[in-house]
Amino acid sequence: MGARLFAYVSYPDGPAALDWLAAVGFVEVRRQDDATGAVVHAELRLGDAVVMVASDDAAYQRPPLVGRSTGSGVYLLVEEPAAVDAFTERARAAGARVVVEPEDTPWGSRRARVLDPQGREWTLGTYEPGAAW
Repeated sequence: MGARLFAYVSYPDGPAALDWLAAVGFVEVRRQDDATGAVVHAELRLGDAVVMVASDDAAYQRPPLVGRSTGSGVYLLVEEPAAVDAFTERARAAGARVVVEPEDTPWGSRRARVLDPQGREWTLGTYEPGAAW
């Protein structure tokens, strides 16, 4: 069975989430708002990565940060170690809280982790999940 996986995340303030994603480098390719201005569905791309975004339709609870993670989030694969540092700085400048500063890991990856302004966890790195070691 062939399959591809895409992240779908919702935010209390969908339009603000789209602004943050644009500030870190994503490009909006599709967007549908409702009459109140809430984001019903949006798709954003950064290279080959695509994330779908919507405004919350309920008062969802987000897990709190415990240590260096909320326990769930989105992982963004980047090809170059310098891209980890550059994304982290763009995220910080756009209001993200850096939880893990860019670092080299014992398994040979460069990675970082941020919480976007609405508390969604984004990890990025050069390690490709699912690839053969």
